[in-house]
Amino acid sequence: MESAADHADTIVAISSASGRSALSIVRLSGSGSADIGRRLLSPYPARPRHATLTTARDPASDIVLDQLVAVRYDAPASYTGEAMLELSCHGGLATTRAILASCLSLGARAARSGEFTRRALLNGKLDLAQAEAVADLIDAASEPMRRVALGTVGGGLSKQVGELRAAILQLEALMAYSVDFPEEDDGEIPRDRTMRMARDVSSRVDALLSTAGRGAVIRDGALVVLAGPPNAGKSSLFNALLGQERAIVTEIAGTTRDAIEHPCLMGQWPVRLVDTAGLRSSDDLVERLGIEVSERYVKDADVGIVCSDGTNGAGRQMEETVRGLGAAETLYVETKIDVRDGESFAVGTLRVSATTGAGLADLKAAIAATLDARYGRVDYESPVITHARHEAALKRAADELSLFVDAMEKNTTPTIAAVHLRAAVVALEEIIGAVSVDDLLDEVFSRFCIGK
Repeated sequence: MESAADHADTIVAISSASGRSALSIVRLSGSGSADIGRRLLSPYPARPRHATLTTARDPASDIVLDQLVAVRYDAPASYTGEAMLELSCHGGLATTRAILASCLSLGARAARSGEFTRRALLNGKLDLAQAEAVADLIDAASEPMRRVALGTVGGGLSKQVGELRAAILQLEALMAYSVDFPEEDDGEIPRDRTMRMARDVSSRVDALLSTAGRGAVIRDGALVVLAGPPNAGKSSLFNALLGQERAIVTEIAGTTRDAIEHPCLMGQWPVRLVDTAGLRSSDDLVERLGIEVSERYVKDADVGIVCSDGTNGAGRQMEETVRGLGAAETLYVETKIDVRDGESFAVGTLRVSATTGAGLADLKAAIAATLDARYGRVDYESPVITHARHEAALKRAADELSLFVDAMEKNTTPTIAAVHLRAAVVALEEIIGAVSVDDLLDEVFSRFCIGK
């Protein structure tokens, strides 16, 4: 846990990825950054927020460390809200480490994980939801997650949570007015007005909470599992959907002994595509272990792709097996159609050839449509819940609002009923960090990289 003294330190970190690169960034923040900059650089930037070509020298030996570009930021007009200095030097470990060591020798302290963003939060530049979204933006592995995280960094979620909080506070104020000033103006606030307000804000909380399932898929990817009997073309189809040779393919049934997972995009959805061992009875211990892994994946699947090569009549029975294992949705696919000329297929059957590519676009569209139907289209202009912490807080707020409505319907004393409103407000405040809890902050910022 950080102390108040820690926040007064000037901190420094290499803020770019380590390794060989064209440029690297060393970042300082704190009241001592200007003094360190003046002792390290010649010349020191004369104006804030302007790039200055300068030379960094070792403070002890006066040896040139690098010719670099420096940008100075004056408080509070910086990322952290403090005086900052950002040094764009030549990439590579030796140069950046030499500059970092010089900053440390001049009195800076090595920054902890997420400490720059934590200072931004403590100085009012970001709230907690925005700060978490900074880490999400850095970690985003798909375009949907990038767009959702960027919207949250921009304050979309914070604004909506703030509006919900304000609506509950207004309701809380009306309840207090009815208790404290029952004889004023028109007397006690009509109960039906209170109930309408409570139900309205409750429905708005529920609407935001309903995006959590969609957000989890955007954050982690929908689980799409290729399942079916051995030698049904699953691995070939897996490679074809990915556009690369990721799984081993042979004519020998049972080649795939373990699940192979790879990320990809289907329509608007990030997907974790999984090739699995063929589902069948087996006495082979290793194959049986692979089948058990397959069954676990199918159980958790958002979409189970049931593959059949049409060599026997067990395809549709396999679809029932996959449903029985727990897959949320299933799509039945006839594979290897390039070697099955002249065969008739049931109307509406998805048909693909991993060899020629026939039907792959239709299968991808069907997967995307299935996920659309399950989770709804993503509106990037509206906030989406992608954190379990946010979901839990919204669930508590929703529960407290429901308890308030129940209490009012039972004519509970207003002062007692209003306790639930206060609890709902506190739950929402936890999302944006209006309630400062050091342990919570430590947990959030421990996920960050050094230098951010």
